[in-house]
Amino acid sequence: MELILANTVLGVLLVLGMGALGTAIGFGILGGKMLEGSARQPELAPMLQGKMFLVAGLIDAITMIGLAIGMWFTFANPFTAALTAAVGG
Repeated sequence: MELILANTVLGVLLVLGMGALGTAIGFGILGGKMLEGSARQPELAPMLQGKMFLVAGLIDAITMIGLAIGMWFTFANPFTAALTAAVGG
């Protein structure tokens, strides 16, 4: 049982860590490209800013989905229920 819980914690940490890393890289690229586009054509800056915030919300949504999956595995671990049923306890 302890091995299942330890591996679950490691898996959740990987999911959250990789999600945070991907979000940070995505925001960095997104912000840089928005600034680059605004510097090239300043008259399009309001439109680019609106689209940037839309894409930023979508990037955050992916991270929140990963957080929800991690919390599900942490608090309602399906592997411990299967182990308990297999052992008969």
